[in-house]
Parts: sequence; C-alpha cells; structure tokens
Amino acid sequence: MSKILIRGAKVLGGEAQDVLIDGETIAAVGTGPAAEDATVIEAEGQILLPGLVDLHTHLREPGREDSETVLTGTRAAASGGYTAVFAMANTFPVADTAGVVEQVYRLGKESGYCDVQPIGAVTVGLEGKKLAELGAMHDSAAGVTVFSDDGKCVDDAVIMRRALEYVKAFGGVVAQHAQEPRLTEGAQMNEGVVSAELGLGGWPAVAEESIIARDVLLAEHVGSRVHICHLSTAGSVEIVRWAKSRGIDVTAEVTPHHLLLTDELVRSYNPVYKVNPPLRTERDVLALREALADGTIDIVATDHAPHPHEDKDCEWAAAAMGMVGLETALSVVQQTMVETGLLDWAGVADRMSVKPAAIGRAEGHGRPVSAGEPANLTLVDPAYRGPVDPAGFASRSRNTPYEGRELPGRVTHTFLRGRATLVDGKLA
Repeated sequence: MSKILIRGAKVLGGEAQDVLIDGETIAAVGTGPAAEDATVIEAEGQILLPGLVDLHTHLREPGREDSETVLTGTRAAASGGYTAVFAMANTFPVADTAGVVEQVYRLGKESGYCDVQPIGAVTVGLEGKKLAELGAMHDSAAGVTVFSDDGKCVDDAVIMRRALEYVKAFGGVVAQHAQEPRLTEGAQMNEGVVSAELGLGGWPAVAEESIIARDVLLAEHVGSRVHICHLSTAGSVEIVRWAKSRGIDVTAEVTPHHLLLTDELVRSYNPVYKVNPPLRTERDVLALREALADGTIDIVATDHAPHPHEDKDCEWAAAAMGMVGLETALSVVQQTMVETGLLDWAGVADRMSVKPAAIGRAEGHGRPVSAGEPANLTLVDPAYRGPVDPAGFASRSRNTPYEGRELPGRVTHTFLRGRATLVDGKLA
C-alpha cells in the first residue's frame, strides 16, 4: 500500500500539521515528515478528524434491499466521513440469531467502504416476548456487543431486566428505543400546539421519558449498561442527567435532525419530516444542543433510515417513518454545534468518533490522530457551503429532510486503515 501525505490539515481543528500514512497506520504527525514516494493531498484550511463512527444505522439488508443494501449504505457512510457503522437488527429476517448477524458482518467485510458491526435484536423477532440468542450472537464471528429492538421498544420491564442481566456477563449494552407503545397508539407527530392545530395524533414526550426513567433505574438495580437511542425531549435530558449524577451506567445519543429541525415543519404535511421519535419543539432542540455540549448526551448517531420513494411519497398517515442521514450528519453538526460555539472540532471528534467507538467497542476506531494509530481518518472542508442535492447521494434512498437546504462543510476524503474510500468528495 502506497504512502499518503496529508499536508497542512488542522488536526482536530488545531494547528496545521502534516500527517503521513504508511500502509494501514499513521506513520508521523508534525511539520514536514519525510515522505518520499508519497501521494500528497494538499489540505490547507481543512480539518482532520478520526474516522466517524455511527452507533445507529439501518442498512436494511437482508430483506429490504429496495431501500438500502450493506454495499450502498457503506458507500453512503464513506461519503459522510464514516469508517465504522453499527447496523440495526430490524431486517427481514430479524438479526436475532448468530446466522443473520454473521451474514451482515460478512457483507460489511465484502463492501470494503467501512467496517460494519451488526447490532443484535434483544427479543426474538423484535416481538418483546422472549430473549433472543444474545450469548450466541456475542460468541459468533460478528462478536456482537450492542443489542437493540430499535423500531420497537422493549416495553416489558421483566424482559428488559433479563436482557440487562444477560449482557452484563460479557460487558454488552442494551440500546433502548424509548417509546411506551400504549401512549403512542395512532401517534403521527409530537403532541403539542402544532398537532392540535393540524388534527394529527399526538406523540407525547412522556412516552419517551417514562421508559428512560424506568430503564435507568433497572440498569442501576442490575449494575449493567443501558444506552438510550435517539433521545429527543428536554425532559429526557433531565432524566439522563439525574441518572449520571447517581453514577448509573447510562449513555445517550441524539440525531442530527433532532438538533436542527422542529415540529413546525410538519405544517407542510410533507412526509419527509415524519420520523420516530418525532420532531419536537424549539425548546427541545435547544435543550438537546446544550446537553450534547455539556456531555449529558454522549454522542451523535444518525438513525439513518432509508426508504424507497413509494414509502415516503404518499399521504402523511400512510408514509413510513425515517430519514437518511449518513451523508449530511457532519454538516448538520457543524451548523448546530460548531458554528453556534457549543462545540469545537475536538468536541465533534469526541461525540462522533471517540465515544461511539468506546460505547460499541469498535476496535481501531475513535483513536487519536497520532503516530502508530490505525489510519481511520476523515478530512473535511469547513468553508464549503452549498445546497443538499439527494440526486448525488450514494445511498439507495433519497428521503432527506435537507433537500435544497444550504449546509456547511464537505467531507473531501475518508480513509479506512490507510486506504482512501473517498477522494475529493468522490467514492474511490
């Protein structure tokens, strides 16, 4: 593998330095390292980050290859600066056995665009009635450590307790989709002023908050790890903050769209804004940003949820829930967190690479940009601004809420163990 010299990039937004990649590792970081026979990338003004890690991605394969495949999803990930993604279990068949998670793991290896770590289902068929083969999935070639019924809540407290007890034995984590089902029957959007005016079924904040409160107490009782998926309300922030103050082993994520968009957009009845959990109020958005800045919310995760055209281009009530996000996540975080002064680029690296890699135990990812470390890297041009054009997405689906919206920043290069997967904004 040839040498690559990244010249003049601001490492984590700090001083401009040269970074030499030799094979799969970073050989040197500094000013003017020896680089004979190296391919030179002029990166003046650009930011060099450790490769991004997404703890919450829907790759849809097996079963819904009409919306995404492991190959197209990982190409989208590389385009967005990601070197590792965790693939959710709500596939067809469900990833609730060693055989299915090994299939997804193998497809990820074959794609070559980023590392794919399968997430195993907590319960058989995501039905919430019987624990899935957690131990067998962990002991498989995929080495699953994160388990989730995402898309559905593990609403039975006894099942949730048993799952937390089971994964504790091997240091795993249960990632909960916090949604009390009986409080959200027929819900179409956030419950509030806008839902009342539009006549759409309301999705109350308490449906999320009540499950989080229960689960952090269960995690404390068991002494196990729980992770909260796509946290979306100000009240949820306060519960997680309280739990952390008690020393409960809880982590939480927020999506880019919940950092930027509000339920006011639903007035258009455009199904592109239909998502689970729903877009909330401006008050919630501001609380989420502050919580991400102060560390109450640990990470940004995309909840990349691709859908084919026919599942979103229909009336609101019939539309599927979800948005694609891998290719726009870093730009949204730059706009909402960096340009507002809430995070610097080192903070972005922490929330989008270091901590998600640690939570999911993604070996070789989220590492410092220093000599001897794996060359999993992302290079971004923060000065770029332009409208989002989904026609250019690598994802198989186009259900983005940002079409035509001007966003800052552009990933120019992505490196997976020293091999360029994205070069000058184009897939290698």
